[in-house]
Amino acid sequence: MKIERTKNATKGILTGLILRTHQTVVPFIMRTIMIYFLGVQYLGLNSLFTSILSVLNLAELGVGNAMVFSMYKPISEDNTEEICALMRLYKIYYRIIGAVIGGIGLILLPFIRSLIKGDVPNDINVYILYSMNLCSTVLSYWLFAYKNCLLQAHQRVDIISLISLVATTVKAILQIIVIVYFKNYYLYVLMHILGRVVNNIFISFYVSRKFPNYEAKGKLEKKQVKDINCRIRDLFTSKVGGVVLNSADTIVISSFLGLTALAVYQNYFYLITAIIGIVQIIFTSMMAGLGNSFVVDTKEKIFKDCKKITFLFHWLIGFCTNCFLCLLQPFIKIWVGEELMLSMSFVVILCFYFYFYEINRLLNVYKDSAGLWHEDRFRPLTAAIVNLVLNLILVNYWGLYGVLLSTVFSILFVEMPWLIHNLFSVFFDHEYRNEYLLKLIKYFVTTVFCAAVTFTVCSFINVKNDWMVLFLRLLICMVLPNIIFGLLFFKTREFKMGKELLLRAFANLKPKM
Repeated sequence: MKIERTKNATKGILTGLILRTHQTVVPFIMRTIMIYFLGVQYLGLNSLFTSILSVLNLAELGVGNAMVFSMYKPISEDNTEEICALMRLYKIYYRIIGAVIGGIGLILLPFIRSLIKGDVPNDINVYILYSMNLCSTVLSYWLFAYKNCLLQAHQRVDIISLISLVATTVKAILQIIVIVYFKNYYLYVLMHILGRVVNNIFISFYVSRKFPNYEAKGKLEKKQVKDINCRIRDLFTSKVGGVVLNSADTIVISSFLGLTALAVYQNYFYLITAIIGIVQIIFTSMMAGLGNSFVVDTKEKIFKDCKKITFLFHWLIGFCTNCFLCLLQPFIKIWVGEELMLSMSFVVILCFYFYFYEINRLLNVYKDSAGLWHEDRFRPLTAAIVNLVLNLILVNYWGLYGVLLSTVFSILFVEMPWLIHNLFSVFFDHEYRNEYLLKLIKYFVTTVFCAAVTFTVCSFINVKNDWMVLFLRLLICMVLPNIIFGLLFFKTREFKMGKELLLRAFANLKPKM
């Protein structure tokens, strides 16, 4: 089966952006409502349980990525029998994973209170609340989650996005009603569970109708199962690294500094992760197309595309970094007030975190598309250990700043150099490495220069109205960084190739007569 990579990626990005915008704006409204109707500690509880359950999701072991990767080839060959057998294996694995997560989660139940420093809201039983969140996670694996792989491997994440849009809209309306009129956090979590169940059921129904010839039946050859299990094993360390990198910070802050400090930290981090989520849509929409490209294209062609995509992402990520530096503080002041603000130095560190995190994710997309999990198996785990150790040390001296600096250090000095080495020693030719490194350094210096200029211009704004400050800074951020990037790169080959790619992508959005 021929996959139209640019067309499907464009559809996935468009629908994903619509969904992500919805999933950013609506939770933002609910977060605001929660602050004013329930209190800031509830935000800390929500973040803590999300992070704990992310750790429990280590049981997933990267099964999803391994199974989707295994489907690229049989889909391109229209091998229905092998696809059905892969679905059956995926179904079995996810049933086992759900049971393992449930079992480990119950073992951890007696120790939950020790992860929270200080008091919790009087009307909350943390053990009941944790159990409800655990139930939601287990159900997400047991209720037809294995059918997602078909849509992902066919590069139809746009369908997943549309179904999620409907389910999350209904869930959000119910949650807002619960918070405003009942002020009951238990009902809020219950609506979350119901929303996840409905979402999985709808996706299962669509897949059954869209792909009626695919059923979870049949068996793979022992060698194929062994190869898949090897991929899963190699992905485990990557899963550990990613989870610890993203979840350790939250758990350490809750344990050492308390729920209020965690809520203040998460107010900033929520805005950063909202944009990270939007960029993730682009990554997700690219994955199947890149997987197909890695099967049919030459390494020279793939590296040429890599330079083009890296340039476009640098422009996007650099622009977002500029916006965060100039807009985050005035927005937080309007949103939650000065009493819940951190210093500008924290914002600067957060901008470095965002930039390096996104560049690292781009490199990971290529690593995953090439299936380099075995060669890369020790890197994420090492970075996670470095991050956790530094967290536990620096939180005692610098508090929230130490926690965030630990993460930046582990990404910049462990994750990225190791990942680049693996990519250019295993897949891409070694001779390309220096060329790619120089481009990354040039893009980083450009972003820092652009951010310094934009922030300096924004600092000259001296008006008393906070909304006007935000609006004027937004105008500057929308115009100035793009002018600087354009002037510096419009003569480069990557700019021309990127322009062609964007024009082709937009052409795919036009309805055909």
